[in-house]
Amino acid sequence: MSVSGAPRPLADWPDAEAARVHTVLTDIDDTLSTDGRITAAAYAALASLREAGLRVVPVTGRPAGWCDHIARMWPVDAVVGENGAFWMWHDEDAGRLRTRHRIDEATRAANARRLRRAAARILREVPGSALASDQFCRLHDVAIDFREDVAPLPDAAVDRIVATMRAMGMHAKVSSIHVNGWFGDWDKLETTRLMMRERFAVDLDDPAERARCVFVGDSPNDAPMFAFFPNAVGVANVTDFAAHLDAMPAWITPSRAGTGFAELARRLLEARLRPQ
Repeated sequence: MSVSGAPRPLADWPDAEAARVHTVLTDIDDTLSTDGRITAAAYAALASLREAGLRVVPVTGRPAGWCDHIARMWPVDAVVGENGAFWMWHDEDAGRLRTRHRIDEATRAANARRLRRAAARILREVPGSALASDQFCRLHDVAIDFREDVAPLPDAAVDRIVATMRAMGMHAKVSSIHVNGWFGDWDKLETTRLMMRERFAVDLDDPAERARCVFVGDSPNDAPMFAFFPNAVGVANVTDFAAHLDAMPAWITPSRAGTGFAELARRLLEARLRPQ
């Protein structure tokens, strides 16, 4: 399924449809976060959704080290990390963190050597690029920083990073701050589908179930999710990437980043309170 045309204002989403949502899947960077930080309003919105009985799952390019913390400490039900390389959840009954990786440990070790070679080549060939500061706690991919802790690079430099990764046989995805590259056949969408089936017994091949899930994001690596979910939402800054997106979300928030996420949470919760 693909979405064409401009997203519609979030206020136009019919209450009856919004009230049926049972799962909120969300990107983190520049969707939950604002200028690199999670605001009190955005974090409170996560908590309010979960307290109301909705399932909440971040789906992010951020690394395993971050996801360990998120799964343990945030008001979420699970987290998909490194663009779909794994998901983590805190098993409340067992009192421990659990992780489902998409590849085994031996394959991960072999890929790590290839990732180091790829990163070294990119840093040589693309002046101004750098390893992401969170690379030390990544297990499955390499993240090249083009605007988080370095001066923003031009589009041509970002395109060069992507082309180099793909020439080396890697998958490459552009977020709002990094280019992530990996050796493997996963992405955010396919792992989300697998996680929902294995962890929550929700079949996203069922159009009715898919319509009851919302994905909210902001950048090109979110495009497959925008195309798949009929009620995908973009925070307002998604329009910054309109020329680079293969699919746009169905709905758009009035505000950017974390403020936009809080607006979405409010919309979902208010719809549940209104007579249907």
